[in-house]
Amino acid sequence: MTNVIYEVADSVAVMTLNRPEAANAQNRALLDELDAAWREAEADDQVRVIVLRANGRHFSAGHDLKDRWPAPEPVTLEWIYNAEAQRFLGYALRWRNIPKPSIAAVQGKCIAAGLMLCWPCDLIVAAENAEFSDPVALMGIGGVEYHGHTWEFGARKAKEILFTGGSITAEEAARCGMVNHVVPLDELDDKAEELARRIARMPPFALRQVKRAVNQTLDVQGFHAAIQSAFDIHQTGHGNALSVSGSAMLTWLDGMKDKLKSE
Repeated sequence: MTNVIYEVADSVAVMTLNRPEAANAQNRALLDELDAAWREAEADDQVRVIVLRANGRHFSAGHDLKDRWPAPEPVTLEWIYNAEAQRFLGYALRWRNIPKPSIAAVQGKCIAAGLMLCWPCDLIVAAENAEFSDPVALMGIGGVEYHGHTWEFGARKAKEILFTGGSITAEEAARCGMVNHVVPLDELDDKAEELARRIARMPPFALRQVKRAVNQTLDVQGFHAAIQSAFDIHQTGHGNALSVSGSAMLTWLDGMKDKLKSE
């Protein structure tokens, strides 16, 4: 693998996003390699905790919009739905439900689909310079495919972030309950590693039971059904764009870039 570095030491698997030249934007290769790394960590009985981190200034700039997938001509909503159900929603839900504790270490920008990398993790440690945003309303879409906003931010803050295309700081995310710890940038990896080592000393089956109990509680409250429903709503954005322009998105990329720079 070249887009993701996978290492194991002292019962902790560390997965590192390795496209710093592209702000760790997610192309198909990165997503497939990352899914393979998650699967390897899940299958390895020596691994008790999983850490997801990123090389470079930013955790992830979201989907790589320059990545061209093999697609029919013309592109159909059925094709978009199936492709995103597999690599976007499907991957994120699988990572969330892997029965081992996971920690995301986030620095710099975490934009749109970047959220779909850290949200499936059980804990999030953020550097003081971390910023979280989902400005895809500027693309005619109501939010990324794994629509965890309401669960992570609370309903009103989720609406504000999505309505305005704005960002939320690490400290604000911590106050919302989305982030567990905020640390100086140069302490980010050490904090994530220290937390992982503490967790790895716990009985592994007990950790599995804890994770299942908490995730099942969220699912009983409607998390899984809501995520699936919001994914279908997301697809209406693509459908509308196709009907209006023939493209899967009503892309206002310059406006999005300007918005991100101003935040």
